[in-house]
Amino acid sequence: MWHARFFKTRGISAKLVSGGHVRVNSEKVSKPAHAVVPGDVLTFPQASRIRVIRIVAIGERRGPAPEAATLYEDMSPQEERSDIPASPKFEGKGRPTKRDRRKLDLNRPDTLD
Repeated sequence: MWHARFFKTRGISAKLVSGGHVRVNSEKVSKPAHAVVPGDVLTFPQASRIRVIRIVAIGERRGPAPEAATLYEDMSPQEERSDIPASPKFEGKGRPTKRDRRKLDLNRPDTLD
């Protein structure tokens, strides 16, 4: 999983496998050195979602991200993230800009007169 750039370090990847959070062809794997072949399906958590990956090829090196993306086929269901609220800046809320503050100051009556 580190080789295909799902995780930043080998240690993080190994810790996930050792913790029993990874499945290869629906069977839990507990050893990080478990061999996989093209056609195997990996299921593991990544961030806040579950990834389902089919291995297409085994890479010879840990290359750049576009090269790593050719090693697998993502079978995860695509979910829309509705739990993330829209930025309040676009709703007219949030901190006003300097231009907005100047407009407010121009419309404010002088109370010191």
